[in-house]
Amino acid sequence: MTTDVFRLPAEWAPQAAVLVAWPHAGTDWAPRLFQTESTYTALVLAITRFQPAIVCVADEAVRTRAAALLDNAGVDATRVRFVEIPYDDTWLRDSGPITLTDGARFRLHDFRFTGWGGKFEASRDDRLIEGLVARGLFAHAEHRRIDWALEGGAIESDGRGTILTTWRCLHQRHPEQSREAIAQMLRKSLGARRVLWLDRGYLEGDDTDAHIDTLARFAPGDAIVYQACEDPADPHHDELAAMREELAALRTADGRPYTLHALPWPRPIIDGERRLAASYANYLIVNGAVLMPVYGDPADAGAAQVIAAAHPGREVVPVPCRPLIWQNGSLHCVTMQLPAGALG
Repeated sequence: MTTDVFRLPAEWAPQAAVLVAWPHAGTDWAPRLFQTESTYTALVLAITRFQPAIVCVADEAVRTRAAALLDNAGVDATRVRFVEIPYDDTWLRDSGPITLTDGARFRLHDFRFTGWGGKFEASRDDRLIEGLVARGLFAHAEHRRIDWALEGGAIESDGRGTILTTWRCLHQRHPEQSREAIAQMLRKSLGARRVLWLDRGYLEGDDTDAHIDTLARFAPGDAIVYQACEDPADPHHDELAAMREELAALRTADGRPYTLHALPWPRPIIDGERRLAASYANYLIVNGAVLMPVYGDPADAGAAQVIAAAHPGREVVPVPCRPLIWQNGSLHCVTMQLPAGALG
């Protein structure tokens, strides 16, 4: 039903497909490309059990390699659509389209992508959405370029007009703007009625400046799933405890507290001298399932139970994500869901 109000749907709303970009030797994945391709193969296999996947490839050689790996894994080729397009990196949660709908029409909001505040080269990623539109991917959606920096991993939507985000990230992107000015921009550009802020919470090894999708996620029934840390000796303990108190103080649009679901804490994963950002909150919701990052940790099973409780009626499907966190992101970071009806 048309509402005449364009809003960012909740991730658990019906989807047309999930968008990913295949890693290749010209990306930062090159030193560990084989392991990374294994994770992408498992990811696309999991997605296509439930809905189509759109796979961006840099050129014909990358397409041929990706198609062979997916075929060998038993992926249903009729559920995979390849799109040849240039890109700098594969974090499509942040460079991909943020799609709003009024229930019948669709708008692709194409925010400026700055490589997470200028940390990395991002000129091709900033043109990715324009390129996808030019290739006819979104025949049923209006493309709107918005000259304001925002990444999809920085925002959570409940689909009913509430956005959850972190001050640490958006203040870094827009240091000259007040909290209210940023909130006003989010309300205007995302069709939101209100913005909820977290001031606490971070993960070591995260170079996104505390993206919300590594920390706390909306779930159906006025619930929030969040990454907890039960180890008092861990440097994250106090910060994530403070974040939990902030979450407990938040209220729904009608004034009730949210139901909170605490995710267990995996053991530290160290690469050389660097701790990697392993978060169970970085899961992806698809039609009928939740694809969950796993790290070969005893806490994997407990995290699956929490996610299943927060998303009843959906199958929880584990996807091995240790190769992804080597580059400071996880499963949600490399994907972008597309609402049902948005594709051509």
